[in-house]
Amino acid sequence: MSASLPPDLRLRSILTQRTPLVLPPDMNRRQAAVLLPLFKNATEYHLVFTKRTETLPHHKGQVSFPGGSFEPADGDLLTTALRESFEEVGLCPEHVSILGRLDDQASFSTNFTISPFVGLIPSPYPFRPNPAEVAIVFDVAVSVLADPTVGRSYLRVRDDGATIEDYEFHVNGHVIWGATARITRHFLSVIHGQ
Repeated sequence: MSASLPPDLRLRSILTQRTPLVLPPDMNRRQAAVLLPLFKNATEYHLVFTKRTETLPHHKGQVSFPGGSFEPADGDLLTTALRESFEEVGLCPEHVSILGRLDDQASFSTNFTISPFVGLIPSPYPFRPNPAEVAIVFDVAVSVLADPTVGRSYLRVRDDGATIEDYEFHVNGHVIWGATARITRHFLSVIHGQ
């Protein structure tokens, strides 16, 4: 891959040259998809996150990426991620340039298999958060997320008794943890070639 490529094309190349881990269907898990909205301001890339409202049935008050459950009418998981992003934050699918797919992640407390997609969006973007689902929309520079003083790993005991290594990021008064932190960490490791 040429270092002379524009940054957007380098990212697309990195994400499309790898084969993402796709977890097999599991009758005990619901399929879901999220979008990692990525934009570049004058100097660097930023990821967009949402903080969920306290009234939702799953993951109340948690930081997440826009996304949700697969519906048969979607046809595929990318369509799910784009549909949910429009419903949650008003991000129009035609404004998203998909750069690639990351590895599927399993949520441990709510039994979802989450398929993450990375999409480049215009900046600034006029987000319209759905007040029933999204308390706030915020962004974090990728360089901040990659700072080792912002993220940390720790051992956690799951509900089923298994001990796993998990991750969290502390940024601007927000704690990003769980599946969202695992997806974020995976994105960072992919784009930095780790």
